[in-house]
Amino acid sequence: MAHVAEWKYKEVENLTNLLTSKPVISVVEIGGIPAPQMQHMRKNLHGIADVRSSKNSLISRAFDGAEKKVKGISALGELVTGQTAIIATDMNPFKLYGKIKTTRTNAPAKGGEIASSDIEVKAGDTPFKPGPIVGDLQKAGIPAAIKEGKVTIKKDKVVVAAGDKIPKDVAQMITRLEIYPIEIGMSLQGVFEDGNVFKPDVLDIDMDEFVARMQQASSNAFNLAVKAAWISKITVKPLLTKAHSDALTLAIEKGILNKETIKHLISKAHNSMTSLTSRTKDGLDEDLKKKTT
Repeated sequence: MAHVAEWKYKEVENLTNLLTSKPVISVVEIGGIPAPQMQHMRKNLHGIADVRSSKNSLISRAFDGAEKKVKGISALGELVTGQTAIIATDMNPFKLYGKIKTTRTNAPAKGGEIASSDIEVKAGDTPFKPGPIVGDLQKAGIPAAIKEGKVTIKKDKVVVAAGDKIPKDVAQMITRLEIYPIEIGMSLQGVFEDGNVFKPDVLDIDMDEFVARMQQASSNAFNLAVKAAWISKITVKPLLTKAHSDALTLAIEKGILNKETIKHLISKAHNSMTSLTSRTKDGLDEDLKKKTT
């Protein structure tokens, strides 16, 4: 029987404890992140999440162990791939995804990477002086020329399409143009909460737009409930206010006298009188004329 190092048992135990310590657990891929950027990302998550990386084999064993205490969490373990880290937090999955996105930064391409989106060079002046740089740009497929003593890009040009490999010469030229197309950061694979595993495509939403739509839906539902006279603890006050207003309006129209309608009825009668007398002043006595002027 092969000997298993004691530190591995301890590591699996620590990882298992982490997986069962918080209600929200995520798996992220951290391959290719330079040490300084990784340290910065950990710092951004400090105090709101615990981050721990380890060997995938040990992480997988930890998920199997955690399944005994937290049902369904082993499904998240199936998403372990590449260089993996675990994040444990109290933050809800949507906020966690948004937080992870804010830790991502852009870096220069070295050549050989796959473009995640179109890499486009915009038309306009460059900081370069006329010289061999023009030929270098043109060799990289960038439409450069000299205009009024300046090296310029003649038109917008997509030099690498999304999904294509970035050639080394293109990488060198776009770096000199200060175009950094490589996004560095944690790549979230999935988040576990309350027995469910959420993938990035579900979590990637515009929170401001989502909140605005929820507020609009709430407003629409409230207006419909009031219009349909649906009584609840939210609608009862505006429904009573509307009922009181409708009853008062009806009582005034029908001339029903009470302590609430009397002022309105007197005002209505006075307005009717002044409207009528303004058209028949010749037939009024002096006292009435004075009251209506």
